[in-house]
Amino acid sequence: MPRHASFVPHGVIPAVLLPFHDDLSIDEKSFRSHLRDVAAVKGVSALTINAHSTEVASCTFDEQRRVLEVTQDEVGGKFPIVNGVWADGSLEAARIARMAADGGASALLVFPPAPFTLGQSPEMALAHFKRIADATDLPIIVFQYPLATGQGYPRDTLLRMVDQVPSIRAIKDWAGNVPQHEMHIRMLQSLPRPVNVLTTHSAWLFSSLVLGCNGLLSGSGSVIADLQAQLFHAMQANELAEAKRLNDRIQPTARVFYAEPWADMHNRMKEALVLLGRLPRAVVRPPLVKLSRAEIDRIRTALVEAGLLDAKASRDAA
Repeated sequence: MPRHASFVPHGVIPAVLLPFHDDLSIDEKSFRSHLRDVAAVKGVSALTINAHSTEVASCTFDEQRRVLEVTQDEVGGKFPIVNGVWADGSLEAARIARMAADGGASALLVFPPAPFTLGQSPEMALAHFKRIADATDLPIIVFQYPLATGQGYPRDTLLRMVDQVPSIRAIKDWAGNVPQHEMHIRMLQSLPRPVNVLTTHSAWLFSSLVLGCNGLLSGSGSVIADLQAQLFHAMQANELAEAKRLNDRIQPTARVFYAEPWADMHNRMKEALVLLGRLPRAVVRPPLVKLSRAEIDRIRTALVEAGLLDAKASRDAA
């Protein structure tokens, strides 16, 4: 099926999860059901796959291609699909980008190469993105990491990238720094060719949206896409009281999902979907491991606090 033409990444873009069987193979039946659940939420603009939320680091190239095929088959006619590009080298990144374009994706979410943890130059960043842009004309979302990781792009580098790679249409902003985040919003969204800022500060989403992001791209959307969509649209309408009310419902889930270690955030979201009856099991691939019973109980309590799980049913299931 052809991709959605001229898609500019914006609005509420959940990053879905990838269910596995006990033998660690992909559970396609459960994945299809999960895709349908998220796609049914009013106010969603697109879906993201082959990203942190789908444990992309543990998936082979062929598995990533299959994830895209299944997603296209289930929801491609309804939504643009954002396909992650996770690769340490630019040649492999370009290969994934071509695969995504061939498979009908509407945009790319480009993760920073791991070697940048040792340091980067503007020329390195430009070379990486130009290689990807040469492989496909799909719109690119730049995943902006915190500068302290070495994988984040400094202001001047980001401006050069946007100037020299016209297919960059958005950033997924995980700067983790409020002044830097606000600078990105003010600077990028006001360029002659605007670049949308999609927040992924899901641990403080309300605060982030107040600054004026044109969208959000979040793994939490695998569980609370409806609350995120309502919050985003309340902020767009300047309905602050309603936004605060929604944020009070979101906060318990943010507290448990984004506890340390952060590597377990999507592990916790899988457990939440099991508790909500939307997934049959919460299996993750190593090096991730099964959460403790105490942590699962904390997730259950948070879902009750958020009004997502009936307290009595929760006690009966425990």
